[in-house]
Amino acid sequence: MTLPDTATIRDTMVVALARLLHNDERIFHGVASPIPMVATLLAKAVQAPHVVYLSIAGGVDAEPVELPVSTVDPRLLANARSMVTLTDLFDLAASGRLDVAFLSGVQIDGQGRINMSVIGPFDHPKVRLPGGAGSAAILPRAKRTVLWRTRHDRRVFVEDLDFVTAAGNVSHVVTPLCVFQRQDDRLVVASRHTWASPEDIREATGFAVDVFERTPITQEPTAQELQALRTVDPGDVSLTEF
Repeated sequence: MTLPDTATIRDTMVVALARLLHNDERIFHGVASPIPMVATLLAKAVQAPHVVYLSIAGGVDAEPVELPVSTVDPRLLANARSMVTLTDLFDLAASGRLDVAFLSGVQIDGQGRINMSVIGPFDHPKVRLPGGAGSAAILPRAKRTVLWRTRHDRRVFVEDLDFVTAAGNVSHVVTPLCVFQRQDDRLVVASRHTWASPEDIREATGFAVDVFERTPITQEPTAQELQALRTVDPGDVSLTEF
């Protein structure tokens, strides 16, 4: 498999994430999340101007003058309609009023469960990871959770997690090779990107996955989406995840 340049992969992933968002949904992402940040702003600029963007920095529908790399930067409070605390965000999730949460995982299994805790045995891990940072409370309580990873290989997409940090209402997973959708508690390939063959995806995925030549191809970003993406993210902040 020959991957395209990183910017093309970024464009495809950000646009695919943005297309999953709909008007009037409350959208939240956590720390270290430039790609969901840009995807949310892109959705507001193109097909879903009335999504409600809740940043972990505390802004509600902020309009930052420039995008920071850190998604907890106070610049994400600029021109916000109101403020929201982290406690408020957890309350929204617990009460069923958080529509979409963007999360990720160091490991992701075929059910869409994530590991952000340890690699290896919990008591004597090879690597101790940052931890769930509230994902165990948000992932099962948000109406739907969208995962993303900028790597797609057998170390990320595994048959068995070393530790289950969080599990719950995952709807999609967007990667550099494809878009997964969860159906009947399993991830299936909803679409594959133009550069990824079925065999490429099978070889890069640690759990069994059905993907075929007839599997839909991810729709390429339109000229409107690309223009809006360049306007939303002129400094290519979203590339810092790669």
